[in-house]
Amino acid sequence: MSELFRPFRIGTMEIRNRFMRSATTSAWSDERGVVRDEIIDLYGRLAEGGVGLIVKGHLYVADTGKAHRGMAGISGDYHVPRLRELTEAVHEREGKIVAQLNHAGLNSMVDRAGPSEYVGEGWSGRALTFDEIGGIVDAFGDAADRAMEAGFDGVQIHGAHGYLISQFLSRLTNRRTDEYGGSPERRMRLLEEVYDEVRSSVGGCVPVMLKMNCDDFTPGGFTVEDSVKVARAICERGIDSIEVSGGGLGRRKELRSRARSEAPVLAEASFAGHAAKIREVTRPRPLALVDGIRSLSCMKAIVESGLADLISMSRPFIREPDLVLKLRAGQEGASCITCDSCRQFFGSEMMRCALV
Repeated sequence: MSELFRPFRIGTMEIRNRFMRSATTSAWSDERGVVRDEIIDLYGRLAEGGVGLIVKGHLYVADTGKAHRGMAGISGDYHVPRLRELTEAVHEREGKIVAQLNHAGLNSMVDRAGPSEYVGEGWSGRALTFDEIGGIVDAFGDAADRAMEAGFDGVQIHGAHGYLISQFLSRLTNRRTDEYGGSPERRMRLLEEVYDEVRSSVGGCVPVMLKMNCDDFTPGGFTVEDSVKVARAICERGIDSIEVSGGGLGRRKELRSRARSEAPVLAEASFAGHAAKIREVTRPRPLALVDGIRSLSCMKAIVESGLADLISMSRPFIREPDLVLKLRAGQEGASCITCDSCRQFFGSEMMRCALV
């Protein structure tokens, strides 16, 4: 049997295989961020389909950090009962699920506020005050408490994709001159404080994970060299695993090619080249790799070469929640053709494949 289908441990948590469902904002929660029946059903189907580890689509830790309409929340105790129903649906099917905690920062639909003032296309954002930053750190800790109350098996801190923590890490969006800006060490201070607060909330036996960019793909922004420094520091601090992704605020599509591997078998894995550099400083902490991975041969190559321990996917599971069972039965890869047809539903209804 391939290592892909064998059990694997992340800290104290054992998962049934090496497949990870990367956090995908399934939508659509109600106006208060309370999840609906359709979302609970979706996560049940993912667990029934054999996914080893499911990461719940991002949950806003503070009402001011809501990224988009339909985003689920974990900012209040009233969010907990329905989230508990969601985790129970996964556990009943012998799956494991962690809560992805997030704050949108400059991408907030409520209050565009981040590390520094920023001007986007048709919008602008303000800089957070020192006291506001402290409040956000506390909000991550409170959200982690609620995640435990809701029955999640762990938490993942969202430090990627141009949301708040990612914004602080990037020299493009973080131009602060206080202790939260300037050097890479100061720019990662928010991440470290959030990690410490979350760890204090959940204790030492609960897995705490991080999703981070290998590269923002922005001129003058967060680079793979920065990513290596952050990965080393957060591993030394005690993070249980890192999921490698990419793309920050102001990203440029033409810069994505610099993250690829020259190995033909890894060509479809968008961030494999950068992941190899990050892997050098994260061992023995588990590493997950996401984006572009579709063929079983590439999945096997990633794990068997030691490039990453976990195969993380998003769009393939939108099309095939039972993909893991199909791969184990002999299917040679995901049916997803990366046409992005699922994106047309973003903001209006549940994410689904338009070709099914």
